[in-house]
Amino acid sequence: MNSLQKNDLKMLVFALVIYGIIMGLTNAGMLNAFWQLNLIFAGINIILAASLNLINGYTGQFSLGHAGFMAVGAYVGVVLTTNFQMAFPVALLAGGVTAGLLGALIGLPTLRLRGDYLAIATLGLGEIVRIVIINVPYVGGAAGFKGIPHHTNFTWVFFLMLATLFIIKNFVNSRHGRACLAIRENEIAAESMGVNTTVYKVLAFTIGAFFAGVAGVLFGHNMYILSPASFTFMQSFNILIMVVMGGLGSMTGSIAGALVVTFLSAALASFPNARMIIYALALILLMFYRPQGLFGYVEVTAMQPLRRFFKKGGEA
Repeated sequence: MNSLQKNDLKMLVFALVIYGIIMGLTNAGMLNAFWQLNLIFAGINIILAASLNLINGYTGQFSLGHAGFMAVGAYVGVVLTTNFQMAFPVALLAGGVTAGLLGALIGLPTLRLRGDYLAIATLGLGEIVRIVIINVPYVGGAAGFKGIPHHTNFTWVFFLMLATLFIIKNFVNSRHGRACLAIRENEIAAESMGVNTTVYKVLAFTIGAFFAGVAGVLFGHNMYILSPASFTFMQSFNILIMVVMGGLGSMTGSIAGALVVTFLSAALASFPNARMIIYALALILLMFYRPQGLFGYVEVTAMQPLRRFFKKGGEA
């Protein structure tokens, strides 16, 4: 067993301990329904942040359409379980695959763009998806999709979150991930070294869209009414805030950013107007004093005293 496999096993044990503690607190009645719900949202947000980080942080692209992929997964999932009585795991897979296919189809033409032009194109994609949903009566239109079975729980979210982090981490540490990192650092140099930049950008975009779709299915089955208003540009912006706050190119940063934004939103639920002001101030301060985000490119396993415990702690 190599050191990376040992590190994966150690992190799995650590995650299971956290899961056991949270379930113990829940069963003991020490976590009320409000915080249980926010733990579920935190897990979904970690999936969304990690998948967007693969596109924006590790591959160096600038996508603002993640809410669109989330919406596609959510609506495909709820239609399958509500109208066709399919099993929840089938809906999860179908929602992820549909969003991934859409990501690949959209990625082929749009990922030839760079920087601001790519951001505008993906932003437009997200809005197109939302407008299409609003104008399709079969999925409830603007009024929302009703009668959704409540399949999502903390166990589903937690273990799918672990699977997402594991797959993305191992992708980043593979030769394909190294190609994505080369594109991020210098796309022209990567292309001159034989890296097919279009293929790898589309691959990263597809994987990110797939996991956004899975997060969408989890989100949809945690709601009793699924509304297109949940997938506006602001949702994409919230996911981007999580990634930037935690650190572009850091899986630990994705987790930290998602947790901070989720629980800060929960704490400020009674002050909806003040929430966006605090977000803005936090981002301004972060850009002044920590422009690389909370973790930058560094993983928590690279920090003392965990460096000795995880021998290859600097890797994702």
